[in-house]
Amino acid sequence: MSDCIFCMLANGAIPTAKLYEDEHFAVILDANPASKGHALILPKEHHANLFEMPDELAAEAFILAKKIASRMKDALKCDGFNIVQNNGEAAGQTVFHFHIHIIPRYEGSERIVAWKPGTLTDDLRSEILEKFQSAE
Repeated sequence: MSDCIFCMLANGAIPTAKLYEDEHFAVILDANPASKGHALILPKEHHANLFEMPDELAAEAFILAKKIASRMKDALKCDGFNIVQNNGEAAGQTVFHFHIHIIPRYEGSERIVAWKPGTLTDDLRSEILEKFQSAE
């Protein structure tokens, strides 16, 4: 897509701090990092979200996330990672081009991906299982 900022970044139309590139993906440092080393995995072909991607490409993206995180762990000596992939506005997606955030985490830093645990009641569990199984 000619007007997609992530298409332009992934395909070199806009200069980036590129960590990695292959036939299908570019991995760049995030311009607004949540932590030192925060990177984005961007497919070069436009897909708005995970559900629009071919299965093989989606699998490649997550294998690449593992490789990049492993290399970052060695290079940056971070203590952990948030590997985040949002789909849809309700999930926090703001750029509608599939991407994976690789966010190195360091001991003592603020936790940026968190939620308040709820309770899975018997009724709720039954409702979800029924709806999920009927959607097959």
